[in-house]
Amino acid sequence: MSDLPSYVWVLVMVGVIGIPGTTCVVLYQGAVAAGCDRRKALVVAAVAGIAMGGWIVASGLLAAVGAYRQGPAVTIPWLGVALVGALVAALLAARIPIVSRILADPGTAARLALPEMFRGVGATFLVVLALGQLPAVFALPAGLGDLAVGIAAPFVARRLRRGVAGRGAVWFNVLGIVDLVVAVATGFLTSEGPAQVLPAWPTSSSAAIALLPLALIPTTAVPLAAALHLVSLRKLRTDARAAALNGQPATAR
Repeated sequence: MSDLPSYVWVLVMVGVIGIPGTTCVVLYQGAVAAGCDRRKALVVAAVAGIAMGGWIVASGLLAAVGAYRQGPAVTIPWLGVALVGALVAALLAARIPIVSRILADPGTAARLALPEMFRGVGATFLVVLALGQLPAVFALPAGLGDLAVGIAAPFVARRLRRGVAGRGAVWFNVLGIVDLVVAVATGFLTSEGPAQVLPAWPTSSSAAIALLPLALIPTTAVPLAAALHLVSLRKLRTDARAAALNGQPATAR
């Protein structure tokens, strides 16, 4: 566990809880919009919340015992394994029949942009950089990228609700994924051990990302945010194809 100030813990938990919490809310709204009764919609949201909350607790316990720490003797990047595993689980959950029905609703793309607002707490990386506990080559692109995505999210959602679909939303999701990929890559390449090939300053490595509270970001918030982007892109592509088949004019801007 790192010795970061309590306000850093608060910032991290805002994002770690905010993204899945908002996702549960939009799942409920999507279920109602898709024709499910409110009780069924509440069950879907509750089950999703329990699953995501359970993983947050489990990942926190793993981080507390040092399971994600990367050193010379550790050959398997367990932080990356947790990230990929959580991402795969989220994408598989999207294929559950009731969830697929919810995601097929026309308003899905707009709703799925809303949880990305909490990506703004990625600015926490900039705070930890200022405290001298993260390297700039990781913290600057990760923090600034997340902040940009978080600020853009409500505007993208608003445009989609107004029926302005297309390039803007596609670019938002693509760049959101690129931001996550860059953050994961630079975090890995500045980690402790043989994988460290990038220069680290003002600290010697990004070891703090494998400790609480920061470890919760790549293991819980990042995979869910990535899954939301991927599902949104698939929905936008499906909607664009349907519009083309129906002969509707393009509204992409």
